[in-house]
Amino acid sequence: MHPIAHIETCFPTKFGIPRQAGIVDTPGRIVFEPEYRVAEAVRGLDGFDYIWLIWQFSEAVRNDWSPTVRPPRLGGNERMGVFATRSPFRPNPIGLSSVRLLRVEQDTQIGPVLYVRGADLMDGTPIYDIKPYLPYADSHPDARSGFATQPAERLMKVMCPSELLHQLPAEVQQPLLDVLAHDPRPQYQHDPDRIYGMAFNKYEVRFRANDTQIIVVEILHV
Repeated sequence: MHPIAHIETCFPTKFGIPRQAGIVDTPGRIVFEPEYRVAEAVRGLDGFDYIWLIWQFSEAVRNDWSPTVRPPRLGGNERMGVFATRSPFRPNPIGLSSVRLLRVEQDTQIGPVLYVRGADLMDGTPIYDIKPYLPYADSHPDARSGFATQPAERLMKVMCPSELLHQLPAEVQQPLLDVLAHDPRPQYQHDPDRIYGMAFNKYEVRFRANDTQIIVVEILHV
């Protein structure tokens, strides 16, 4: 298989990426590789509100695999079968995400561009395929959810001085607050004095955290 596109997002590193697609309304755009920059290939796609992305965990490629992993949902202390989780460490490092399609634009230089929201992908992630989301076939609201019956995160209160927040472009200010509200720290780290650094868009966001709130202390343009 060969990538057909890549996605551009606010996440240049893995730290801070939402743990599931759709839980944070982060912006992104999908740019096709040169041989797939054909307008006819996306004809009719703008009639769908959501699309499926099939992509590669490009930062988790390895030669071996384990039949069990430690899901963060369970605190990293209990092992579950790899096929019962969405761990990036899989025999084939393939991801599947449903994202909201805002619009399809035709660019004179790079062909069709898909503007999306809610992606849980790192900037530059290779995309292998794109398929329309069909509510009548893809939605199963009464389905069992195993050990993940409820959203994992308890939303945190985010304290960010306005003079810091306004350093960011307006369109990514709320997405940043939403990402922080879901507590991007590893679930085993609870040091209230530690200052964490998260790359977001073209900025480094530095913050502290306790059990109930995230406190932004600095935002640097990088």
